[in-house]
Amino acid sequence: MLRPLFRYAAVLFFAPATTAIATGCKCGPEDACWPTHTEWIALNRSVSGKLITDVQPAAPCYPGPFQDDAACAYVASQWTNEAFQASTAIGLSFPTESCPIVDVKAGEIPKGNCTIGDQPVYTINATEPGDVARGVKFARKYNIRLVIRDTGHDILRRSTGYGSLQIWIKYLRKGVTYQSKYVSTDGCSKSAWTGSAFKISGGYIWSDILGEAASRKVVVVGGGTPSVGCLGGWMQGGGHGPAVHDFGLGADQVLEAQVVLADGRTVTANQCQQSDLFFAIRGGGGSTYGVVISTTVKAHPTVRVAAQQLCFAPLNSTNTPDFMKAVEAVYNAYPALSDKGYSGYGSWSIASPTPLVYNYNYTIGGDIAANFTTGFTHTIAAFGKSSPEAQAIFAPVAAKLSNFAKSLFINITYSSFPAYSDYYSALSGIVQPVGVSPVLGSRLLDRSALTSPKLGETLKTIAGTQEQFTSNNIAFVGGGQVSKGASDPYSGVNPAWRNSYVHNIVARGLPPGADEATKNAVYKDITNVKVQAMKNLAPNTGAYMNEVSNQN
Repeated sequence: MLRPLFRYAAVLFFAPATTAIATGCKCGPEDACWPTHTEWIALNRSVSGKLITDVQPAAPCYPGPFQDDAACAYVASQWTNEAFQASTAIGLSFPTESCPIVDVKAGEIPKGNCTIGDQPVYTINATEPGDVARGVKFARKYNIRLVIRDTGHDILRRSTGYGSLQIWIKYLRKGVTYQSKYVSTDGCSKSAWTGSAFKISGGYIWSDILGEAASRKVVVVGGGTPSVGCLGGWMQGGGHGPAVHDFGLGADQVLEAQVVLADGRTVTANQCQQSDLFFAIRGGGGSTYGVVISTTVKAHPTVRVAAQQLCFAPLNSTNTPDFMKAVEAVYNAYPALSDKGYSGYGSWSIASPTPLVYNYNYTIGGDIAANFTTGFTHTIAAFGKSSPEAQAIFAPVAAKLSNFAKSLFINITYSSFPAYSDYYSALSGIVQPVGVSPVLGSRLLDRSALTSPKLGETLKTIAGTQEQFTSNNIAFVGGGQVSKGASDPYSGVNPAWRNSYVHNIVARGLPPGADEATKNAVYKDITNVKVQAMKNLAPNTGAYMNEVSNQN
């Protein structure tokens, strides 16, 4: 839904007001310092007509100049599709509430108004590095809030900002180049990396790169979700994924980068020049120090992978205490499993809105299958191991779980893959539905937390009650090379990553049409009860900046 700047100028043109803005504040659409119509036209010309007047994706669902029931129905059908949200200038995987979707086919009617809210007013659809530089200079000249967007996959909504100009790099694509042996662009010899590398020039997503890597029998460390952008907040905030335990965090992969600075200059950042900037973008936060338009990242030789899928669930509600003891046993085992090569992802809940565990060979009350909404599931893998080796590593944990055989449904399966790409395609790399904004919080859990006698009580707290429909998501990706990255003097990653094994996310949803009191109660429960319990358990760690509450 790309709209040229002046198609809707009569509706969305923001005229300057008559009062001056306070010194030190950014200039907003209501202020006298806001650029004139002529100045916006000049910017549009300078970027070859690629300035967009932003319109909310759900605007066709509301009374006004954009109302269109057919268009509204289409947007509603695509609302949970991440590719759709990423393809619109201000579509978000985790939307704000300034213009919620309306399902007209289901008979819904709009409640309230559709406004631009805290979304950018204008967007430059940058397809050339020069577009980025011109946008940065314009925002600096007129003291306008500037935000950077790639795919819009951002829980913290860093690509939002009231009265802002947005630079959108999704369609800035200057190619992906493979180097069989890494050579820096400026001859910098300080890097110890002698392996292969990929130069990613523009707003590519990981699915664009992983196929290239697989064809060359190498591994590039990307996100668990293949639709995440390669250059943006994922990498610049740290970046976890299925391969990080064995090869390091996403930020650790960056060998050099091209960055547009606040003055519009494009510089190369590596260990030889702009080294402070190089440090900052490798984990210090997305869109904070400059606009990254290109990175060169490590490529590692591929490996065979042995994977394990574990799920368990209580056979009836009276077995929930045994279920929680089993969850504790697995958490307790994660540090030792990591030390022996395992890593992966999982989730669990005592009351999931949808089934977590399926058992097609088990019946309850005559049902063909038992679909458990209280359950635990994880998929973990050991790189460079065979299935028998992986099974032997997990055997002590399996023995503990067997103690619950009479109260829990338990299923463990193993599989092997000749290359990392085969594993990623089969058991990882899943694009999740989007379009809702859960209330969440997280904590990095170190060995002392995971082996603490207080772990069981903490898990009970973050499990919540049956009425809360709380979910916990486990990124069991620490240890290994993530820990070894502590020796990297150019790493801007939160040091807590280096001694943690699990990144635990606790989340609750909001009921449709929830009032402010209900929302606030959920926010307070997540922040002051559940996250606080994890802080008490792991007081010396911290959180992964990309997956924390956007309310704090």
